[in-house]
Amino acid sequence: MSRYLIPFLLILGSFACKSESKESRTKPLIVATTSILADGIKNMVQDQADVVALMPAGVDPHLYKASVRDLDLLTNADLVVYHGLYLEGKMTEIFEKLALSQNLIDISQGLPQTDLIRSGPEAHSVDPHIWFDVYLWSKAMKYTSEQIILWKPELKSTIESNSRKYLSDLKALDQEVRTKVNELRSAGQVLVTAHDAFAYFGKAYRLEVKSLQGLSTLSEPGLRDLTELITTVQENKVKAIFAEQTISPKAIRAVAAGAAERNHQVKLAGPLYTDSLDAEGTPAGTYIGMVHTNLNIIYESLML
Repeated sequence: MSRYLIPFLLILGSFACKSESKESRTKPLIVATTSILADGIKNMVQDQADVVALMPAGVDPHLYKASVRDLDLLTNADLVVYHGLYLEGKMTEIFEKLALSQNLIDISQGLPQTDLIRSGPEAHSVDPHIWFDVYLWSKAMKYTSEQIILWKPELKSTIESNSRKYLSDLKALDQEVRTKVNELRSAGQVLVTAHDAFAYFGKAYRLEVKSLQGLSTLSEPGLRDLTELITTVQENKVKAIFAEQTISPKAIRAVAAGAAERNHQVKLAGPLYTDSLDAEGTPAGTYIGMVHTNLNIIYESLML
């Protein structure tokens, strides 16, 4: 038995005596794994439910291990919503066990397989960073709203109304991203980042994207990866490369240092927000705000 499941099973067994806490609530409690996902759900349910992000802002979901407090929160939730596609890789067994007793939504189930980017045939080789394609994220949010309605049919009219407004905002955001990225592409710019989170961004908006680490931040870049990326930066005369908020900048700094040794000065910009929003109330504290913030950092660093 997995060592991560042992404390979970103990807590699950103790929750029979806590069922009254669910019944006494005035609103249902929805727990979403990441701040990005929680923000989308908040836009759709508004004041009809309490929405909590399991992982605090700035946390890397690839590396996240559920604590006893997390298991308490998950088992006491009325609904648990997660990304899937192995984004929350260390929680896979927990979701499988939760499915026996909890209401769960895996938002990736609403996306056609043809929309997903794969690096290999294994289940964990699917790129989970779908939110960097705003149109694809809107598909995931539409599916999520439909699943919430199936769970709580009495909220249908409210959620449908909120979702129409939110999806309209996402459509406008998608068009804004396309307009600015068209300028970057016309200028021959390449987006160079710390880990491979922007593949959907590159595919959707037709911008070349290069990275140092793979899909998961668990992967470690080797000397060959470093050398190849330095060559890309030098040959494309890249103006800036980008650190990320949830990853140490040490490796991407080495790219800038390597380019400098070849007489090409490149700015280390960012950090970009990739696997988490910023703190609540900040410019990147919502999904739309995060996309705007990233877009402005990338545009200003590569074009100005």
